[in-house]
Amino acid sequence: MNKDEIEIIGKQVKDMYGTHMGKVIGTITDIDGSVQTVGIDCGLEGLRQVPFEQLVVQGEVVIFIPKWRLDSQRFLREKGLTLRRLKALIDIVSENDDMRDDAEIIHEKYKSKLLTLEEAEKQITHKLTERLEELNGQLKSVKILLFDAKVQFKSNEISESKYDLIKTNTGEIIEHIDHEKAEIVNIQRRMTDMSIDGAQTQINQKEQIEQSAVSYLVTNDGKQVESHPTPSYHANEVKTEAPSPDQTNVQVSQLRDNIMWNHLAHLTAFLLRPNQLERNAGARL
Repeated sequence: MNKDEIEIIGKQVKDMYGTHMGKVIGTITDIDGSVQTVGIDCGLEGLRQVPFEQLVVQGEVVIFIPKWRLDSQRFLREKGLTLRRLKALIDIVSENDDMRDDAEIIHEKYKSKLLTLEEAEKQITHKLTERLEELNGQLKSVKILLFDAKVQFKSNEISESKYDLIKTNTGEIIEHIDHEKAEIVNIQRRMTDMSIDGAQTQINQKEQIEQSAVSYLVTNDGKQVESHPTPSYHANEVKTEAPSPDQTNVQVSQLRDNIMWNHLAHLTAFLLRPNQLERNAGARL
């Protein structure tokens, strides 16, 4: 074991957002001595085994990185690289028709990779949605606790100092939850915005309105706050009501998939077309 693997034992563990999780009490190693999982004493929740790759030692504290974050970051890197290489392949074939046969072999490789990434994206999207639901449930519980404390304070059951302490502690929890929710929403948006050319696709006004709806965050008091500028339009140009979040997610996902497969179809047609000599011979005949 290396130095970090040894020194991790006995340290306190917090998640990326500052919430205390427990203390490292031991590790499970492979036959080669490398750490596979780390045992964390989580109090009433008992012993929790966490993969070592999800932990980072920072001084006297061990930081826990949620698996959804590792998976989504890995997915974004892999898909981004695959799309850039596919675009480079299109450019190469466009510049040199003699490379068509070689490019066709590599094209099938990247096409297969995109199919694999498409399945991975569905799984990650499901995990992110589940985590958001968990966080919303936690947020609701914290708000109930805080409101009940206010009732106790107003009825003279607890002192003002105790009420202030409850507000401080619950405020920290709410801040952690909001931080994680914001990161999840950001990752969801990055996955949605990723297109074949690595940039946002130029779409018509209706599709821009639908896509911008995804970027709205709902605040605690129910008001909508826009996280980035949306395209301007006149009210009389939009006759229909704004789509629901579920409808928007489906529409944007379908739009993204259509863009990806249209580019693949374009490349496939380009690779299968007759070469220039065959066309010239046909013209002479």
